[in-house]
Amino acid sequence: MATSRLNASCRFPTSRRLDCEGYVGLSARKVTVRYVRTVAAPRCHLVQRANEDRALVVNAAGTAKEMPNKNYPGERKGFVEEMRLVVIKMHPKDLAKEVKRESNGPVSTWEFTVERYLKFLVDSKLVFDTLERLVHESTVPAYAGLKNTGLERSASLGRDLEWFKEQGYEIPESMAPGKVYSQYLKDIAEKDPPAFICHFYNINFAHSAGGRKIGTMVSEKILDHKELEFYKWDGQLSELLQNVSEELNKVAELWTREEKNHCLEETEKSFKSYWEIFRFLLS
Repeated sequence: MATSRLNASCRFPTSRRLDCEGYVGLSARKVTVRYVRTVAAPRCHLVQRANEDRALVVNAAGTAKEMPNKNYPGERKGFVEEMRLVVIKMHPKDLAKEVKRESNGPVSTWEFTVERYLKFLVDSKLVFDTLERLVHESTVPAYAGLKNTGLERSASLGRDLEWFKEQGYEIPESMAPGKVYSQYLKDIAEKDPPAFICHFYNINFAHSAGGRKIGTMVSEKILDHKELEFYKWDGQLSELLQNVSEELNKVAELWTREEKNHCLEETEKSFKSYWEIFRFLLS
């Protein structure tokens, strides 16, 4: 059980009887309150104990150092904007650095092969299969509006892999990166929705942006400009993304600030997990 010592401003009644519960000691203008610190008990809250027609008001802070209210980057525009800004900040620090280290030059000079690209597609399909199945089958309220969004890629990837098979290519088995990431998504889907939604956002939105650019280069270099189904959506992609963004913002409105921060912190894990699949294109 966590304990905190709290300063309080008190107005005492003139009556001789003081009926105040929920405190351990009371002297002068200080109150000691012991309580279990849980997600349901936010850091700053208001405790009231009635004493006839008067009240004892305690402004409590769950940490020794009171944290002032502040606006997080992008917060006023909605939580999706917060996630987007975290991705932008992290991208040059992590992903771009890894790409530069493992490749021999800028993206435009990469040498793709069908064999490496198939490994990327197979593991990507496993991740999308898992992501979409977990959302569709889950009873978690936060996922209700994320079903059948139009961003689903599993079926499209299946058609693409079938096309490669028809061209005479051998389709590889899923590799370790795809299996590990898929299992991780299963592990957090039910017990940690904020973390799972971070992966949902990054997987879908990253593919709709940078993923499409990579797909275009692959098509030009090794597929004779064939456009794969992986990079096609039914309807306007911008509208699909906007609809999902609005739904994600609605979900986040029900979260505490701590839950939002936890979701944002999961971005690094999301980047690293998908990078292990992406690097098939480079090695």
